[in-house]
Amino acid sequence: MKVAYIFSTQGHSVSFKLGKMILPQLEADAHGVEVVGMFFFEDNNYVLVKDNPIGERLAKVARDKGMLLMGCDQCCDERQISNKLVDGAVIGCFPDLYAALSGNMPDQVITL
Repeated sequence: MKVAYIFSTQGHSVSFKLGKMILPQLEADAHGVEVVGMFFFEDNNYVLVKDNPIGERLAKVARDKGMLLMGCDQCCDERQISNKLVDGAVIGCFPDLYAALSGNMPDQVITL
């Protein structure tokens, strides 16, 4: 099964759920599904900034597995981080997300 994650909840969504649960499973090839993409909203985008430890690990996994990493364009612009993202991460809005995933559509979209 293919899944895509949308990180919209503020708080521990990225630091705990992604950083301590999902990412270690992806690194160990033990997540149980193929993750085809991740989309980040609001402050969750800070994880995609270069030199963020979680973001750098995530960028490596994304490169190795062909996974999309996308930050909300307006959220990144508002936080002035649009040109500071980890290698391979892009910014966009929902139409960009749909287009980027169209060649590798998820079976499920999970919002955290």
